[in-house]
Amino acid sequence: MTELVLPRAGLGGMLRSEWTKLRTVRSTMWSLTAMAGISLGLMSVIAWAIMLQWDKASPEDHAVLQSSPLQIVINQPIFIAQLVIAVLGVMVISAEYTTGMVRSTLQAQPRRFTVLAAKILVFAALMLVVGEILSFAAFFVGKAIIAEHITLSLNDPGVLRSVVGAGLYTAVLGLFSLAFGAIVRHTAGAITGVLGLILIVSNLTALLPGRWGEYVNAWMPTNAGQLVFQPTLPDDPLLTQWQGFAVFSGWTVLLLAVATFLFVKRDA
Repeated sequence: MTELVLPRAGLGGMLRSEWTKLRTVRSTMWSLTAMAGISLGLMSVIAWAIMLQWDKASPEDHAVLQSSPLQIVINQPIFIAQLVIAVLGVMVISAEYTTGMVRSTLQAQPRRFTVLAAKILVFAALMLVVGEILSFAAFFVGKAIIAEHITLSLNDPGVLRSVVGAGLYTAVLGLFSLAFGAIVRHTAGAITGVLGLILIVSNLTALLPGRWGEYVNAWMPTNAGQLVFQPTLPDDPLLTQWQGFAVFSGWTVLLLAVATFLFVKRDA
């Protein structure tokens, strides 16, 4: 009698499994819808309201808006959308601990490194694609709304890099938050931690005195990462746009390394 030997599950199978889980969970679709609503809908409302008040604004206000149109089109939407991205990144993994599904996953695939690697790769690909699509869509929609009073083009200095950078920031922030979720393993605690870092700690470091305080503030993860979608920087910045993105990526890799170590060593 011939013994049936089943093929060992590998990374390819885990990638398909993680993609199926990610796209069939309602929280994923609602979060992506919220991202689109903020990036396109809220930005359009803000831009439209500003254009309606254009004739009432002062020449100084006109000059500010004309010198930094990406503040309307990219920066403000990203600042709000990043909250949704952080929550989604945490829930991608913490929800499995909450429901106990992680035990079933590890029974089907005992190689924990493969499980986490597949989750990271699938989520990173999704967030990169969605981030870039929404970033370029926001740019072209916003450009059309403000075209009567403000000229904006991808050929303007720093604009293309800012639009691409917004999508890159989205992807890395998602992974940064996923790492938080894997380390804390509790949805509410991880969301509180990552949002507290983004909204409170990163801003409070600006109050630190002296040159060392400036460095601490500049090297905070999201403070550094947000430089990548800034078209221009002040004179003599501590970090350039791509250096800031590298710092944010470095923090994310470090957190993912810690998350991987704990995921492999701890009980489910």
